[in-house]
Amino acid sequence: MPMFTRFVQAGRLALITFGPCAGKMCTIVDIVNQKNVVVDGPESVTGVKRHMMPVKRLSLTDFRTVVRRGCREKTLKKALAKDEVMKKWSESAWAKKLKAKETRQSMTDFERFKLMVARKKRSQAVKKSLKTKK
Repeated sequence: MPMFTRFVQAGRLALITFGPCAGKMCTIVDIVNQKNVVVDGPESVTGVKRHMMPVKRLSLTDFRTVVRRGCREKTLKKALAKDEVMKKWSESAWAKKLKAKETRQSMTDFERFKLMVARKKRSQAVKKSLKTKK
């Protein structure tokens, strides 16, 4: 079994972890040197413009589309659509956790209160059903 499977390579889908685009998805388009890569959203899909960034600020995912180094945005968009990479990403556990975290952060005080009440009710129902089984 290989030691690493998530290589820094053209077509690799990555999550930006730091900077103005933090939390957005991007695709590695070209490798500049040992520490820097050129990434592209494409902007119409993820909102990330083509720019250079350090690999240190990226979290590589398991998803990859087959594109050549330095491909155009149009080519990248076609390849992502053909392989349904963004759809596969949105169905992954990692993406679902990020979405849940974002939802929790955007909750209002009253929504948090309603959630607390719902949890209490669920907990009571579970305890009641466990008591009746004994």
